[in-house]
Amino acid sequence: MKTFIKISLTVILAASFTIITNAQEDLYKRLNNKLATLYKQGNTTEAIKVAQEALKVAEKTFGEKHAYVSASLNNIALLYISEGKYEKAEELYERSLKIAEDILGKEHPQLAGILQNMVKCNEKLGKYDKADMLEARLEKIQE
Repeated sequence: MKTFIKISLTVILAASFTIITNAQEDLYKRLNNKLATLYKQGNTTEAIKVAQEALKVAEKTFGEKHAYVSASLNNIALLYISEGKYEKAEELYERSLKIAEDILGKEHPQLAGILQNMVKCNEKLGKYDKADMLEARLEKIQE
């Protein structure tokens, strides 16, 4: 009987965790939809706040090395670029790329989007050597 109770409690806890995780994933997706709407409306400042909230949800729910965290960092960086905050964007792109590489590997085609964004950012910062290096890597991945 004790074994049955332990198994039942384990199943209940697992189901509860799944429900919580699904709710957090829904929240993450709603926040991303909201930030997209705010950005389209020209409200970048509010979009950044919502994107930062989405990042916190992703980190707490899925861990700091999850694809949603990488995507959120990339989103915030894109918003910073639109405001001319290239230094802030560069730091976030680096972190986003590192997570994506850890998940996918250093030559995965899905890295192309982050690398393209990093090339543009580094060009804006006047870091042409770094931009060229990233562009060469991007071309190699796209082959």
